[in-house]
Amino acid sequence: MTRSRVSLLSALALLVPLTPLALGGQASAAAPPGAAAGQAAPAAPAARAPLTVTNPGFEQGRTGWQFTSGTGVATNHPHGAARLAYLDGGPGMKVSQTVTATGRGAYDISAWIATGGPNGRYVARVNGAVAAAQTLPSASNYRRYTLSRIALAPGDTLEIAFESGDGWVNADDVMLSPASPADPRISSSDPKIVEMFDWSKRKANSWVHLPGTQGPLNVDEGHTGGSGTGAYAASYWAGYANRSGYYSRDMAHQLAGAGVLGLHAENKAMLRSFAASATRAHKYYPAWAFNFDTKTYLSIDYKSPTNFVREVPATFELVQKSEEAYRWSGDRSYIDDPALWNFYRHATDEFVTLHDGLKDNGAVKVAEGTGQGIFQGTASYNEQSSEPLAEAGDAIGSQYQAYVAMASLARSKGDCALADRYEAKARDLKAYFNSTWSGTGSGANMVRGYTTDGRALTGWGKENSWFMPMKQIVEPGARREAYLDYIDQQASGSGRPSNIEALTYLPDTFFRNNRNDTAWKWMKDVYDRKDIQHVNTKQGTNGDYPEVSFTLVGQTVEGLMGVTPNAPARTLSTQSRLPSGMDWLRIDDLRVGGSAFSLRHDGATKSSLTHGSGSSPYTWEARFPGTYATVTVDGVARPALTKVVDGLTYTYVSQVVAPGSTVTVQVG
Repeated sequence: MTRSRVSLLSALALLVPLTPLALGGQASAAAPPGAAAGQAAPAAPAARAPLTVTNPGFEQGRTGWQFTSGTGVATNHPHGAARLAYLDGGPGMKVSQTVTATGRGAYDISAWIATGGPNGRYVARVNGAVAAAQTLPSASNYRRYTLSRIALAPGDTLEIAFESGDGWVNADDVMLSPASPADPRISSSDPKIVEMFDWSKRKANSWVHLPGTQGPLNVDEGHTGGSGTGAYAASYWAGYANRSGYYSRDMAHQLAGAGVLGLHAENKAMLRSFAASATRAHKYYPAWAFNFDTKTYLSIDYKSPTNFVREVPATFELVQKSEEAYRWSGDRSYIDDPALWNFYRHATDEFVTLHDGLKDNGAVKVAEGTGQGIFQGTASYNEQSSEPLAEAGDAIGSQYQAYVAMASLARSKGDCALADRYEAKARDLKAYFNSTWSGTGSGANMVRGYTTDGRALTGWGKENSWFMPMKQIVEPGARREAYLDYIDQQASGSGRPSNIEALTYLPDTFFRNNRNDTAWKWMKDVYDRKDIQHVNTKQGTNGDYPEVSFTLVGQTVEGLMGVTPNAPARTLSTQSRLPSGMDWLRIDDLRVGGSAFSLRHDGATKSSLTHGSGSSPYTWEARFPGTYATVTVDGVARPALTKVVDGLTYTYVSQVVAPGSTVTVQVG
């Protein structure tokens, strides 16, 4: 039966098709008033997408699709905009479209589907043969389903089909994504991480836009039709699935997972859009959100150069994440592109000076918010708090990491004097934080913010609590350990955030402080809640919030496997952070720059690295927590070296790994 014959749920967000439309031309939506100076440089006209679906959201009725009896287009329960396709319950009904590939490639095909019973099917056929299919469960709320890595050659026919089951099926908003350049694969003694990673990488890639796609601009819950169309650039969803754009905070947190998938073009295009928007007129704040054309500010969050959403931590996180993207990709644009370089300099200099004045911090400068809400500039990512914060733990921690990143970028650029200057700024800020700013208390009594009238705030602040150890501004020792205990207790109890995207930071917080079991606990907690309705019912399920899948990908590689890439220097460091009960973990097709690796950890004492492909050798620093007398490299013992990193002593060895070779290192 159609959706109209059953009781309606609360309406989900309406979203026009954010997929290739049978439309031409450039964006018709005007840039926000006064925004011209803050926009990225106009791009050359984008080529049309190499593969397009006609009428992907059924807004043009039956155009482009084939319908059997018992199917049609309705308006009663769309996922996006005004229309959807429906199939009545029972056998033999189908809604389908067949397109012909004009080039060679691999694609993910996603659609939002709701069902009134099980056993419907979502199918992709290539030249008549099933290439991928999903049997649909009974789920009356819309969920996003993806058929992954469908390979096509020129002239191949691709059929996208929705097929009937035991109950009604509603389908809407089909989207094509290019398959990610990397296809990392996990194997392990623990089947949970294998299942989690496989789901996460497929889900994350489903959010990637195919460049050249014509799609709507400025779609949000209040403007489901948007304000025109534009050619989408290399980008991915980072924010609510019912808005046509990506957000700085979300994108910063998703960047590592995108790096693992090889989405370097997307990372750079999105970072550059934020960098170019951080103008003098904006007081060097970047815009909070962009449409997928990477040029037009998302109108729900931008009203004018003095009235737009801005949060202090994001400015600094974008600097830190640019340095991280440089290390994953090896792309010298991160240090040679004037738009990016000027952003780093302004963000870590003029921005701080312009936004420091409410609280006296002595010899150091600390960027501040206004305490007046997100459209006037807030100090913290914790938007659920009504505290009038001038300075916040997440902002000062992010400022510290921006200084560290700026020093690294400057050294890569060859400006050693500038690097030395920012290393000193980072040291001074961290020393001030630990000696003065954060007070003398421990656990619940540690200071995590200051109000505009100078009051120190302690207790639970969510983001402005867990960001402090996550950004490693808290000195190692008993005080930091007590605060980590406090964070875990609060997040596990009455202080638990209601929104899943907040919880996605907790694995990072605990991995970066070598709390492996706790970090793994939170990864499983996030994953196990993926099918629960998000607190914002317009968003869909937790798993359909893009940040969930991207962060689980990044946390597997940077967290559990302890991978720190440095493609420009052709180095790679690793340390096992396997939790109790996970005997071994391996990843294949781990891409760093132009090389592909396989890495395996056996417990905390043995690691193997295979340099599968690449043009140049890499130097591998294999780290192992603890102090050991000897290290065995490919069966040959050698004297051990030790170093202390953020309070933890490691035994390590540096070994050149040439393309085509494998090196195994063991301690103990």
